[in-house]
Amino acid sequence: MKRYLILLLFTFQGLMAQVQFEARVSKNTLGVNERLRIDFIMNVDGDNFDQPSFDGFRIVAGPSQQISQSWVNGRSSFQKIYSYFLLPNQKGTFTIKQASIEYNGQVYKTSPIKITVTNAVAQERDPNYQQQQQGGGNEVLNLVAEISKTNPYINQPITVVYKLYFNGINVTGFKELAKPKYKDFWNQNIDIKQLQVEEGIFKGERCYFVVLKKTILYPQKSGNLTIEPLSLDIGVQIPRGRNMFGQIVFDDGNKTVSAGAKTINVKALPEANKPIGFTGAVGKFDFKVTPSKTTLKSGESLDLIVSAAGTGNMKLFTLPKPVVPNALEMYDPVHDEQVNTSLAGMSGKISDKYTIIPQFKGKYAIKPMEFSYFDLNSGSYKTITSPEIMIDVLDGPVQAEAAGSNNASKNVITKSEQFKYIKPKTVLVSTVKDDFYGSDLYYSLLLLPFVILPIIIIAKKKKEAIDSDVTGNRIKMNNKLAKKYLSEAKKQLNNKEPFYIALEKAMHNFLKAKLHIETSEMSKDNIRELLLSRNANPETVQSFINLTENCEFARYAPASSASIQQDYDKAVLIISELEKQIV
Repeated sequence: MKRYLILLLFTFQGLMAQVQFEARVSKNTLGVNERLRIDFIMNVDGDNFDQPSFDGFRIVAGPSQQISQSWVNGRSSFQKIYSYFLLPNQKGTFTIKQASIEYNGQVYKTSPIKITVTNAVAQERDPNYQQQQQGGGNEVLNLVAEISKTNPYINQPITVVYKLYFNGINVTGFKELAKPKYKDFWNQNIDIKQLQVEEGIFKGERCYFVVLKKTILYPQKSGNLTIEPLSLDIGVQIPRGRNMFGQIVFDDGNKTVSAGAKTINVKALPEANKPIGFTGAVGKFDFKVTPSKTTLKSGESLDLIVSAAGTGNMKLFTLPKPVVPNALEMYDPVHDEQVNTSLAGMSGKISDKYTIIPQFKGKYAIKPMEFSYFDLNSGSYKTITSPEIMIDVLDGPVQAEAAGSNNASKNVITKSEQFKYIKPKTVLVSTVKDDFYGSDLYYSLLLLPFVILPIIIIAKKKKEAIDSDVTGNRIKMNNKLAKKYLSEAKKQLNNKEPFYIALEKAMHNFLKAKLHIETSEMSKDNIRELLLSRNANPETVQSFINLTENCEFARYAPASSASIQQDYDKAVLIISELEKQIV
């Protein structure tokens, strides 16, 4: 009897045991190039485990399952763990949503967990991550940011070239996880038309490299400025050995690399001997002030072009403004830039074109203009002064005070010309207007409802006829969905699982539209029979079935970007052939 009581006690204790189901992460803040481990732990043998979507992350390993059970001092304990290793897709704050299990008819869920992803960190290797693929031990994969100058002046150009060094592995593609940020720099990317693999030396070892990105920078303030790192997710093929035929066997995988943050110590331009009119030009320039003409008649205009040509921060300074006498009316300039940007910096020409119209007869001087810049070669300021320009106006009214004077502060027009701009004739406009009643517009608006009503009735009947055609509407909808998912698959060529989900939906909706069937009727034998009955080619039918089966398999199997592209091209070809064959 005592034995049964003890057994009953343990049974009651097991029934009263509290179910625990929680999620634990290796860290709540990590770099964009680090991996995150998350464990879903339960103290009962729950069924129907449903993992969260892991928005903002990519699963690189898992799920792996661990089960442990022990009996100590008459008490039993049970633990089941589902583990995943995740890689962030980008920086930001993300929430890992709830996972769920079922136990004794009840549903249990974990609490959401917030994860913050920051810039790439110096240490890429995560101690919680167990390497799944082992190479030969001599593999090289490093992203390097090569900077031309780390101690420039303000507005002195520096270049950043991002190179990916590799050896012993194959690189199949890459995706940016974090773009570099150039705070307090003017920056422009230099186009790379085609990636080329070259040989080079990295840390004393011969290897290959690819130039991924070139950028020209102009610092805009002095002090220590930080360039945030570029981080990449690299698709790789790592050799694991040779097969029975002596051929090298590769494992597909992904690695995250970062160029690391860089600090630039920017020097301020010297204050000693800085010209008063200095506007920030740094480099080497030639300065010119060119009039389109110096002799003109009344009513004519001239163009005054102020230009600077050379090499330097062409887009980052302003040209001096000409000072002209009051007798010359000057309009706002038209700015023009003819600038090329390369790794050597900006070069070319910038100009301001002013339109000037004289108001009086006489000779007028446009004062000399000064343009100052900081010469990087000599480390000093240079000033270029343009010559004085004389403008001769041959005719027109004459200034009353000191005619021809260049320093008149007030323009005075002669008595005979003072009413020149007042119109001598008056144009009268009748205030009597035609009435709206009885006009053409009145009768048009009166007859408009009798024209519109029949059109509305016809359109309504046509819409009702279309809405009543349930089968036709379903076919149109399925056709539309097939095109939509095929287009979605094309956008997801770089994301394996979303690509195959969209591709499978596109093919299913194509069948629904062409064979007038529902999802429940989509067995392999039924599809083959229906397609063959519609005069489809047997080889095309078999290719279609094989591809639909491959979609489900490929979502969980490794796939390269080349195989994904091949599956997409194959789907487009098969659908196109079935369109022609099905009657």
